[in-house]
Amino acid sequence: MGQKAIRRAGESPLRVNPSAGNMDSISVRSRQKRTPEERLVCLGHRDTPSLPNGLSVDVEDYYHVEAFADRIRPEMWSQYPRRVADNTHRVLELFQEFGARATFFVLGWVAEREPTLVREILSAGNEVGCHSHMHRRVSTMTPKEFREDIRRARGAIEDAGGGKVLGYRAPTFSIVEKSLWAVEILAQEGFMYDSSVFPIRHDLYGMPEAPRFPFRWLCRDGGSLFEIPPLTVRALGWNLPVAGGGSLRMLPMWYTRWALRRIRQREGRPAVVYLHPWELDPEQPRLSGTLKAKLRHYLNLGGMNRRVRELLRTGQFVPLRSFLENHLALGPLPTKHSGTIS
Repeated sequence: MGQKAIRRAGESPLRVNPSAGNMDSISVRSRQKRTPEERLVCLGHRDTPSLPNGLSVDVEDYYHVEAFADRIRPEMWSQYPRRVADNTHRVLELFQEFGARATFFVLGWVAEREPTLVREILSAGNEVGCHSHMHRRVSTMTPKEFREDIRRARGAIEDAGGGKVLGYRAPTFSIVEKSLWAVEILAQEGFMYDSSVFPIRHDLYGMPEAPRFPFRWLCRDGGSLFEIPPLTVRALGWNLPVAGGGSLRMLPMWYTRWALRRIRQREGRPAVVYLHPWELDPEQPRLSGTLKAKLRHYLNLGGMNRRVRELLRTGQFVPLRSFLENHLALGPLPTKHSGTIS
């Protein structure tokens, strides 16, 4: 799907008015001559307005997570009490309090069992995306298995909500260098954007050489797919994760404040925040697992609500589809070929 079509979809894209307020008088023609990278660097300058922040939620339950996948197999999921609906309601109420809207990447397995929840997410003005069907890492599947998984998940989500699903996020950000073939399959299946490529080094995922900000994959068959990477800050030669999931929950809040300020002031970029409903549920059942798994999953569950509230007070938050449209309103995004990140 081309960029022109994206500008027509969903919420009206941000319009840049160089004569508004006290902004410098810079001609439209001069901005059009800039490269995509130059146009986006200028987001932090006075000749363009500040873009809204992106917000997303991975709708899964506490027993779906990768931390306990070595002990809890999919056929065992039905043995555990479902808490995903109540926890997602808690997220929806929190967002409504601050006037925030988000993309909810729903697990197909959840959509089959909680179809009313999908409709409630949509009726609150949010976007619904796909988070796979069985929460399997893309890097552990064959291309055929991946295609079947996203088709089943997308079908379940669309049947529950009635709207077309355009965004995808892989479980555990598992579109990595060895599974870049998934980009072309997503484009072939009609997805508009992906948010699975995390440009960091991590023991389970990551492509540290990938672009840190939104870009467009160019596929070998002529298709394309937009990519919205989770947020990172560049420090001491490293890309460090910011304001999402475990990094928001476990790292000191002074670090999050510093990183968001640095990204906004030095690079002129809005925030991209993500979380899981189970992260707002400190009373969830405790599962057996390794010390590493327990630390990753349970550390500071009691403090996550307060941290999310602090971030939501900082500005406007919109679904990732609207976040992408606002970027595209400023001009074309940088491109990468789907077979490589170099």
